[in-house]
Amino acid sequence: MALYEKPVRQLIRDMVTEFGLKKGEVFSRERVVTWFSKHYPRIKKGTISAHLTLLTTNAPSRVHHNVRAGDDLFYQVSSSNFRLYDPDSDPSPIYSGQPKQALEAAAAAVAEPGEEPESPGEFAYESDLRDFLAKNLQLLEPGLRLYQDEGITGIEFPAGGRMIDILAVDAQNNFVVIELKVSRGYDRVVGQLLRYMAWISENHAEPNQKVRGVIVAREISPDLVLACSLVSGVELCEYELSIKLARVQRASGA
Repeated sequence: MALYEKPVRQLIRDMVTEFGLKKGEVFSRERVVTWFSKHYPRIKKGTISAHLTLLTTNAPSRVHHNVRAGDDLFYQVSSSNFRLYDPDSDPSPIYSGQPKQALEAAAAAVAEPGEEPESPGEFAYESDLRDFLAKNLQLLEPGLRLYQDEGITGIEFPAGGRMIDILAVDAQNNFVVIELKVSRGYDRVVGQLLRYMAWISENHAEPNQKVRGVIVAREISPDLVLACSLVSGVELCEYELSIKLARVQRASGA
């Protein structure tokens, strides 16, 4: 639901007009945040970052949001800097379905050190686990749902230059940050999760909204269990894949 008369998409277009951006002119993420803070202070920093992703033609994570006609507005030149998209010279915009193979190949190429090879009981790629869980959050807990607002979803939700695997909302309307490991979860993931939780608490949650975290992995290492033993608000879950085949009886005489 829009907090002001115009949705954030349109507010960003109004900002571009006010900036008077010229072809090739670079602007920073911080400049955008400052503009919103001055003119529309009720818009959260997390919402601003998510809309920048949606409107940026070369941002792979935009495929998880509701990209519409006319949303090809920006081109990202660095982690914190953007310019207007130039259809005459920039690569074609990324849309849903286009980057999946490339993202899977990249994920395989940058597997974390010490990560064990794929086994029959686990997903091949973290993106597969993410997409499945995003559609089946009730498996984690009843009432849990994917965060959604003005076409923005909680899949690969931007948080301070990094991406949260899944941002969800529980039955009490509190935020749940979900970090995924397709194979084994090690203790170092705790720091990553706590950073995301703190970012959401500081930049996106309302004062009365709580933020907790869940780590989902094929196997939770003993070190991760130990690391979380003194951390409140963090749950650990292991997933397991299974498949069942049933023979189909053929018609007699076949």
